[in-house]
Amino acid sequence: MKSSLQAGLTKTRRFDIDEARTIDFLGEDLRVYGTPMFVRDIEWTCRDFLLEHAEAGEDSVGIAIEISHGAATPLGMAVDITVTVTRVEGRQVWFDVEARDAIEEIGRGKHGRFMVALDRLRQRVAEKVGAAKEH
Repeated sequence: MKSSLQAGLTKTRRFDIDEARTIDFLGEDLRVYGTPMFVRDIEWTCRDFLLEHAEAGEDSVGIAIEISHGAATPLGMAVDITVTVTRVEGRQVWFDVEARDAIEEIGRGKHGRFMVALDRLRQRVAEKVGAAKEH
């Protein structure tokens, strides 16, 4: 992880709310941004931000998330997700998150990620897969 990663840095990413990002269980007239997709978009925003500060062979994985999703965003609107680094503790990076559509704030929360060396992660996952096959 590069020394450029510091508390206070921020990034905003826009997501168009297409059909794949909406729920369908309330009917076609109530296709709105689904919370699971909101969580995924938060993770992607933070991950993409961290890749700008990663060394070769590094990436990040999510370790914690706490969000509220209090307003519906209809199909066809866009959402801006803004993430701000609040602290860097070793390989852990913590973010505040705010999301807005064109009308209002739709959610906010906190997200934590852990910077990983991909070669070490591959080795650990392969060992776990091997151990699972023995059970």
